[in-house]
Amino acid sequence: MKRIGLVGGFSWISTIDYYRYVNELVNDRLGGLHYADCVLFSISYHEIVSRGQRQDFDGIARLITDAAQKLEGAGAQCIVLCANTMHNMADSIQAGINVPIIHIAEAVSKAIAAKQMKQVALLGTKFTMEMDFYHKKLAAQGISALIPEERDRLFMHSTIHEELGKGVFLPKTKHRYAAIIEQLAKAGAEGAILGCTEIPMLIKQEDVSIPVFDTTFIHAQAAVEFAMGEN
Repeated sequence: MKRIGLVGGFSWISTIDYYRYVNELVNDRLGGLHYADCVLFSISYHEIVSRGQRQDFDGIARLITDAAQKLEGAGAQCIVLCANTMHNMADSIQAGINVPIIHIAEAVSKAIAAKQMKQVALLGTKFTMEMDFYHKKLAAQGISALIPEERDRLFMHSTIHEELGKGVFLPKTKHRYAAIIEQLAKAGAEGAILGCTEIPMLIKQEDVSIPVFDTTFIHAQAAVEFAMGEN
């Protein structure tokens, strides 16, 4: 089994799910007391946000690259960035390390393609919805993405930082997210990418009428498949 390196902390709430999933998935395969060989470097999300507010995106990339390098130094044979948005700088981070980054959008795109869907809703932070890093991975699989209208994008971005990332899950927020998904379903979305690793804690499959893609679980699964030599 290869050693998995987890770069977490953005937010620590969903990093817990990553740790749980990789261990559960390894145990599902091997049974007994077998669990994942993994190492975790958790960054204080304040460091990311404060640099973002200054538009110091190179500083964010350096911070995450440093974490990835430390994990590589600890024997990690792949790197998992425990967040969707951080993959907008995956290429820059990859250039600074010698082990592969398991790209969340690539794993999610393959999962959607396996369901033979051609158009899906993409939810997440403003960056995840509006930047092209996710859209390009989807397009490579012949999939297009619908995103919410601007006021809904701003609502999601705000609640991800002010509520979900702090472990606050309010019924009214859940209702609004579900309504946004249903609106995109009416516009032609065959499924919905829960493209922030906190959204699957708020929205469950039973809350909406179209299939949802839990990016945290899909990403953890891709990491375990790599570690176990399954892909």
